[in-house]
Formats: sequence, C-alpha cells, structure tokens
Amino acid sequence: MRRSVRLFRQFRYEQSEPARFYGGLANDSVRQLSQYADLRGATVLDVGGGPGYFREAFLDAGATYFALDADVGELSGRGAIPVGTVVGSGMDLPFKDGAVDVCYSSNVLEHVPSPWRMADEMMRATRSGGIAFVSYTVWFGPWGGHETSPWHFFGGVRARRRYARKHGHQPKNRFGESLFPVTVRAGLVWARKQVDAGVADLVDVSPRYHPRWSRWVLEVPVLREVVTWNLMIVLRKR
Repeated sequence: MRRSVRLFRQFRYEQSEPARFYGGLANDSVRQLSQYADLRGATVLDVGGGPGYFREAFLDAGATYFALDADVGELSGRGAIPVGTVVGSGMDLPFKDGAVDVCYSSNVLEHVPSPWRMADEMMRATRSGGIAFVSYTVWFGPWGGHETSPWHFFGGVRARRRYARKHGHQPKNRFGESLFPVTVRAGLVWARKQVDAGVADLVDVSPRYHPRWSRWVLEVPVLREVVTWNLMIVLRKR
C-alpha cells in the first residue's frame, strides 16, 4: 500500500517536475520488472523510451539498454540524444525477430493510434524465452485523460477543448492525435490471443500501481475500467 500511495502522489509532478516523476517511476519499474527477468546482461528494448530517465535505471541494473521513440523532441528533452537510441515507430519496430531479451513499454500504448499492432511488434522482437512487459494508462481510469483529467469522463474532445480554454494552449497529450482510449478489456483480449495462438505464456496481469491484493478487480468488467489506473501485462514468449 505504501508503494501505491507514493506512486499516486508522484503523478502530480509529471508536468511540473518530470525528472522527479519519471525518475521515481523508472526505479520502480526496474524493481518490478526484475521479478520476471534477470536484467543483468540482458538486452532491453524500451519502446517509447523518451528522454532517458529509464535508461539510467536499466543501466544501473546491469542491462544493455536500447530505446526507441518516434518523437525526436521527446528524445532530446534532456539534451543530446544518447547512444543506443533509435528514432522510429513502435508500430513498425526496426528490429529483427527475437532481437531482445526484454521488450518493455511503459505508458505508451495510449499514445499510438494502433496500440495492439505495437504490442504485436513487441512480441515479434522478443526472443523465445524472453519477456514482453506492456503497461498503459487505462482510458476510463482516474488519469485516463492525463492532464485533462477528470474531464475526460465527459469525452476526450470536450476535455481537450476545456483545457485549451482554461490554459490558452493545447494539452501536451491531445485526444485523437497523441492520446487514444485504451481499455482493460482490450488488453486482456490481446493477452489471451497470445496464449491461445501459442505465441507466449501469460506471466502476470494486474493493476500496475495498486497493491497486489487488488488484482481481483480485473475480474469485474465495469469496475476494472474505472478503478484501474494502469494495466500491466507480462508475457514470456514461447
């Protein structure tokens, strides 16, 4: 519970203090991912890696780290783009089949127009026996509209317009352009398809930032959409 409270508090600083927010999230992510894969010596591809906060955490854990992002401005947010960074689309990864031990993505699926195509690409790039870790912000959850929350509950377009009127500029995450609605149900359906097709084994699925005992909410169709802040799916490729 202490971890959940700490993470929820950090979300307040995503826009105002990104180093504080993303640095804390990166360290927590590495600790969480280490439960499913040994990162020492592992080749990790971070799809949607951004300006480098996750790089430091993964390198400290002993991984060989590569990041991919489509936004050059995002990649250079802390200065020069680091070595090992690839500019490209998550929906068409420029990596060969089975190229990495761990394919990781945090809070990116909701920012691409074809999220499950990106998830399929992540599975393709993961080697047999490797881990694909996918997590994303759920649209109907409390932070689904990102900085336009909680007005996204009244519609993404309406929330975007309200934000622009109030602040005099468009939000960073623009509904219909760089923010799209992704549900818990869609993630569970995609994960089940990987298992049924013999592509991967399901290792874990849970509300990522909640206490582990709260995973039962995923069994309740409507409740899971509104109380799940972020859905985490972990698969081991066959």
